[in-house]
Amino acid sequence: MPKPEFAYVTYIETTPDKLWDALTKSAFTRQYWFDTELQSDWKVGSPLALVMGGKTTDTGEILEADRPRRLAYTFKHVLDEDMRKEPVTKVVFTLEAHGKIVKLTVTHEGFGAGSKLLDGISKGWPAILSGLKSLLETGKAVTIPPAALGIDGFE
Repeated sequence: MPKPEFAYVTYIETTPDKLWDALTKSAFTRQYWFDTELQSDWKVGSPLALVMGGKTTDTGEILEADRPRRLAYTFKHVLDEDMRKEPVTKVVFTLEAHGKIVKLTVTHEGFGAGSKLLDGISKGWPAILSGLKSLLETGKAVTIPPAALGIDGFE
């Protein structure tokens, strides 16, 4: 049986370079990712930390950084006790330019059976990516209340 995997595709009217910056620079991520800072130097092998409200929520390691085409990193949730016990997963962003738009494909894989993390990211990624698209196309991220996501402990 194949591993459970999350995949999401969206089309954003922007350039690959602007999208790359929005995925990797905290000045952008704080606007659409529930005030989360992504801290890394984005070099292969470097650490990654997702910091929300001063607390590190997730950690990882940069696996691939091919600006502005492909970004991959490991992902390990560190706050929730149950999710801390789950295996390290992998997030991959693929950016493909098509004229005035960029096709963004996000995959998140490597979950164990019955993964609580898979349930959470399956609700969180669509909201995060909706905010990203809105920010790049209009200059303002759509505000999605955390309660709308239905994620336990995230309100």
